[in-house]
Amino acid sequence: MTIEHRMVETNGINLHVAMMGEGMPVVFCHGFPGLWYSWRNQMEPVAKAGFRAVAVDQRGYGRSDRPADPLEYDADKVMDDMLGLLDALGADKAVFVGHDFGAQQVCNLAVRHPDRVAGVVIMACPYDFDLAGRAGHGSKATQQQRGMEWGGGMRPSEAFAMAAEKHFLHLHYFQAIGPAEKELGAQPGEVLKRLFWALSGQGDYKDYVNHPSEGTGYLDVLAPAPALPWPWMSEADMQYYADEFSRSEPDLAFIGGLNSYRMADRNWELGEPWADANIEVPALFIAGAQDIVLQMIAPDALETQKQRVPDLRGTVLIEGAGHFVQMEQPEATTRALLDFLATL
Repeated sequence: MTIEHRMVETNGINLHVAMMGEGMPVVFCHGFPGLWYSWRNQMEPVAKAGFRAVAVDQRGYGRSDRPADPLEYDADKVMDDMLGLLDALGADKAVFVGHDFGAQQVCNLAVRHPDRVAGVVIMACPYDFDLAGRAGHGSKATQQQRGMEWGGGMRPSEAFAMAAEKHFLHLHYFQAIGPAEKELGAQPGEVLKRLFWALSGQGDYKDYVNHPSEGTGYLDVLAPAPALPWPWMSEADMQYYADEFSRSEPDLAFIGGLNSYRMADRNWELGEPWADANIEVPALFIAGAQDIVLQMIAPDALETQKQRVPDLRGTVLIEGAGHFVQMEQPEATTRALLDFLATL
């Protein structure tokens, strides 16, 4: 089986998608930093199981359009990208698989457009960890309930700023337009290498708490990564990421991720009418057992998710993987995914 690459016009932009197989679409939605290529290990097994594997370069990434305006990346915009993609594929509904920011995206689809969602696989960030959002507690969310360092009933950007008074916090650093674009765009290959390693099961991302906000850039808190290859990332894999992130001028190299962080307040507002909505479609949660996200969110987040997702058919924590579970432990991730698809 071979991968077909297409440009699809949807929601006013052009998205690059990679596709394989026939049948109901299984749409893979990456986060930051990611590409369609983040799902390279899952596409063929899913296609062979009788589905149409569809992996997307999200807006702002890879070969897809990269609008500069942060407002072009709010939760409604990225959700509508996927609805338009389904229309372009001639599909009534799909199974959506979302990782990191993609998890937020597919959860929104499941809540707001359940008629288009046959099932949802939430990866790394449980429902509804919406970038310092309500963490599953809906309209009753408080800082005490969430048990997080930042947040509560305040706007996310205000919570980020409070935390940044104590130490560097990327969520705060990325809010200002300009500094992060300049820093990250100057050496995208080094940024990606350090970030992939730091967030992996072998990395030490939490070292950021040992750095002050003043005068600190993102690379200052990311330790140099070991030489490639790693067990889950070859030199060619990393070069592909570096080349794809560098397809545009430096200021737009990481614009998809940066602008997604900048939409924290906007998405917090957009989510308010849906704060108490549950996910009713069949669902699965997958994460690396060593994912730093699971250490940063509320201790009861996975139990809360079970209450908010009544048809949750599994919570799969995969040993030997950090944030990039689909790449760090591809066989175990694919097995969990295929087992879930077989129940639909």
